Amino acid sequence: MSRWRTGALLIGLGALTVVAFLPALDGQFLNWDDEKNLVTNEGYRGLGWSNLRWMFTTTLMGHWIPLTWLTLGANYVIGGMAPWGYHLGNLLLHAANAVVFYAVAGRLLAAGTGGERTQGAVRWGAAAAAAVFAVHPLRVESVAWVTERRDVLSGLFFLLAVLGYLKAVERGAGGRLDSRWRVASLGLFAAALSSKASTMMLPAALLVLDIYPLRRRGVGLAVLLREKIGYFMLAGVGAVVALVAVRQGATVTGYAEYGLGARVAMTLYSLMFYPWKFLWPVDLSPMYELPARVEPLAWRFLLPMVAVPVITAALIVLRRRWPGGLAAWVYSALLVLPVSGAVHAGYQLAHDRYSYLSGMGFAVLVGAAVCWVMRAGARGVLRPWLTGVVLGAMVLVVATLGAGAWRQSRVWHDSETLWRWTVSADPACMICQNNLGNFLLDDDRLAEAEAAFRAAAAARPESAGPRNNLGAVLVRSGRPDEAAAQFREAMRLAPGRIGGVLNLGLLYLAQGKHQDAIPVLRGVLAQRPDRPDVRAALAAALVKRGDELRREGRRAEADALVRESTAVLGPASTTGSVPVPR
Repeated sequence: MSRWRTGALLIGLGALTVVAFLPALDGQFLNWDDEKNLVTNEGYRGLGWSNLRWMFTTTLMGHWIPLTWLTLGANYVIGGMAPWGYHLGNLLLHAANAVVFYAVAGRLLAAGTGGERTQGAVRWGAAAAAAVFAVHPLRVESVAWVTERRDVLSGLFFLLAVLGYLKAVERGAGGRLDSRWRVASLGLFAAALSSKASTMMLPAALLVLDIYPLRRRGVGLAVLLREKIGYFMLAGVGAVVALVAVRQGATVTGYAEYGLGARVAMTLYSLMFYPWKFLWPVDLSPMYELPARVEPLAWRFLLPMVAVPVITAALIVLRRRWPGGLAAWVYSALLVLPVSGAVHAGYQLAHDRYSYLSGMGFAVLVGAAVCWVMRAGARGVLRPWLTGVVLGAMVLVVATLGAGAWRQSRVWHDSETLWRWTVSADPACMICQNNLGNFLLDDDRLAEAEAAFRAAAAARPESAGPRNNLGAVLVRSGRPDEAAAQFREAMRLAPGRIGGVLNLGLLYLAQGKHQDAIPVLRGVLAQRPDRPDVRAALAAALVKRGDELRREGRRAEADALVRESTAVLGPASTTGSVPVPR
C-alpha cells in the first residue's frame, strides 16, 4: 500500500472516530466526579507555579495524575470553563489513539502472520482492528466524560510506549533491544503512569507480546525479564504511588466487608465481564453497582467462576492452532487485574472505562480475522464473492458499533440524561438513583428528587447517603420533622460520618433551636476541625443562644457563649454565611 493511501486510510480512521463521538462535543459537566474535579476545583485552573505545584502533589479523589491535570489546565487557559473544549480534548486524544493503535496492530499482525507491515492484507487488518477499538461503545465512558481525560491520555502514552518497544525489537540485533527506542519506551511508560496508574501492567503485557506474536522465547526467559527491569521498577513505583493516593483520596474497600471469597468472585467476574461486553455491548451503564453482599454461588458470580477457568483451559489446549486467542485473553486479564477485586475502592463492580486498554487484544483478533480472509481470498482458498461478503460484514459491524457509540454518547450529554438512562436499566442501583436525585434537587424539582432518594434508600436500606439527601429535600419542602428523622437515621447508619449529624445541627439552627444545635455542632467540629462551614454554623448558634440568654438576664452564661464563638472562629475570622442542610 502506497504512502498516500496509508495517509488517506489514517485520515479516514481519525474522521470515523470523530464522527462516532460527535454528540459528546455538546456534553455538559456531570455530577459524577466532574463537579469535584472541575466545576468546584480551582487548583487546576491555569499553568502558573501554584497550579503546577497543586497538580504534582494532589491526590484528589484517590488519583495522582499530574500530566492529566496539565492537559486540563491547558484546556482552562485556552477556553475557560466551556465544557465543549474539554470534550474536544478527550475526542482528539482518542482519535490519536486510534491512529497509534493502527501502527501497533500492524506490527503485531505482521509478526503473527509472518508477513510484512506493508502488505495490503496486514494494513487492512490493522485498520479493522483500530476501527473496532476506536468506535466501540465501550469507549464512550472514556471519551464523553471529561473526568476520564486520564483514560485517553494514559492510553496514548501506553500505546506509544508499546510502539517504542516494538521498534526496539525491530531495530535490535542478536535478540537484543535497540537501546534508544527502549529508553524512549521507558520514558513514555513513565508519562503513562503519570496520567493514570492502571497502566502499570505494561511490562507484563510486553512479556505476553514477547511470547506471541513476537515469538522471542528463543532469547531465553532470563533475557526477557532482564530487559524489562526498568519497566518493572517504574511499575512498582507507580503501584506504590497509586496505593498511597487511593488511601489519601478515596475509601479503600476493606476485607472485613468483602472477604477472600468475595474478592475471588469479584475478580473472576471482572475477567469475564469485559470480553463479554466487547462481544455484546448492550445495556452499558456508568455504574454496575457492587452488591451490598457478594454471594459467590449467586448466578451472576457462579457463571464467571466456571466460565473463566473453562475458557482459559480451552485456549491453552488450542494454543498451537490459535495462539492469538490465548494471548488476547491473558492480556485482557492482566490489564483488568489492578481494577478488579484484589484492591478495591468505590461502589462499582465494573466500569466500561476499564476496557479501554484491556480490550485492545480482542480488537487485534478482529484485525487478524480480516487479514486471514484477505489472504485466503488472494490464494483462492475463498471465492471472491465469499471474501466480499465477509469483508462487507466487517464494514457492517464497524458501522453498527459506531452507531452504538453515537447513541451512547448522547446518553452522556448531561446529568439528567445519564442517570435517567441508568435507572431505567437498573432501578435498584442506589448510586444511580442518588445521583439522579442530586441533580433534581439542584434543579429544585423537589417531588422528583424525593422519589429518587426514596428509591435509593429502598435499594440500600443500610446506606446513610440517601437518607441524608432525602432529609435535605424534606427541609426544602417545609417538612422539618420528617427531615430530622431522616438525619437521625443517617446518624445511626453511619455513626463515624458527619453528614447526618451536621445536617441535623443545621436544621436545629434554621429552626431557631439554638440550644439543641450547639451540642450537635460541637460534636461535628470535634470530628472535623478543618471545616470552616461548621465553625461558622457553631459560632452563629452560640451568638444567637447568647442573645437569648441575655434577654433572660443570664448575662454571665451569654458572655461565655460569645467568648466561645470568638474562639471557634479565631481572631481573624468572620461568621460569613451559615450553610443549610444538604
